[in-house]
Amino acid sequence: MNRIYVTDTTLRDGEQTAGVAFSGEEKVVIARMLDGLGVHEIECGIPAMGNEEQRVVISLVKLGLAARLMTWNRAVISDVEASLRCGVSAVAISLPVSDLQIALKLAKTRDWVLQKLRTAVGFAKKEGLYVCVGAEDASRADEDFLADFGLLAEDCGADRLRFSDTVGQTDPFIIFDKLSRLKLRMNLPIEIHTHNDFGLATANALGGVRAGATYVSTTVLGLGERAGNAALEEVLMALTHLYGIDMGLNLSLLPALCEYVSKASGREIPAGKPIVGSKIFSHESEIHASAVIMDPSNYEPYPPERLGREREITLGKYSGRRVLSYRLSRLGLVKGAENLGDLVRRVRCLSDHLKRALSDEELIELCR
Repeated sequence: MNRIYVTDTTLRDGEQTAGVAFSGEEKVVIARMLDGLGVHEIECGIPAMGNEEQRVVISLVKLGLAARLMTWNRAVISDVEASLRCGVSAVAISLPVSDLQIALKLAKTRDWVLQKLRTAVGFAKKEGLYVCVGAEDASRADEDFLADFGLLAEDCGADRLRFSDTVGQTDPFIIFDKLSRLKLRMNLPIEIHTHNDFGLATANALGGVRAGATYVSTTVLGLGERAGNAALEEVLMALTHLYGIDMGLNLSLLPALCEYVSKASGREIPAGKPIVGSKIFSHESEIHASAVIMDPSNYEPYPPERLGREREITLGKYSGRRVLSYRLSRLGLVKGAENLGDLVRRVRCLSDHLKRALSDEELIELCR
């Protein structure tokens, strides 16, 4: 499989989440953390929004990060000029490619889209910029027109094509088929950019990678319009542990990054959130927990230490003798086998009453 590059758009598409607004200082911290993680590219804003947005983008450029900074632009020369004033070396230039959006959003034609593409990309390349051409709503586009769009981008000197599943209205099998066919018709590298409207953003991103996309677009915690985008932490761990791809990233930094973005965005991380939820390495039921005590690989797809986390064996309604003995030994307490059965019954009763696992203090009190 080709080398995969991660382009994170938390500071652009992620901030477009309804009700989310990062301060300039928060954007600086997030950019530094993404760079420390080893993300290859950061889509950091939309300079055409005005002076304040440009001020923040300029401050990010001045950080001198290893990650390439890219801005998002319409296919409008004034947008690209605003990005140039910020000092970035890369731009994304986006245009709708589905007939639905061309007609209903723009009230234009396919020929108009191609002409705007030619003008904007030509200008950006003349200015020496790296250009990612965004094919908005590509998953609902006519495949022949999408190929024409990609070939024109290639002819104009664009550096890659962003295949955007803009409304998340597809599945990984369709994504795989569409990208596989598109790759046969053009030579441009492809980026896969997916949305989570049907809960398939991460799966669709992986489908794109399997089809040959060499860039994958993400946001921290899956922030983004409506149901969000492919989650950075999910995509990175899946590529690493399911596909065996070493992207040279420091994955142990993921929890801290996600916690910071959670606070900055006002979006809490659910306890069971894949990869970074606080309880994903907690085991309680007797069958599972006892097997984990014997060998964690029985019920853990990767060790918690991979993310700087710790395993937790909790004691609750579904726990039994082995889990109880394990917890007692950790507390330096010993109970004879004849007493364990009664203690298990009392643990289950109390846990059922409290509707949660028992704390060490509560277990000690029961033993008394």
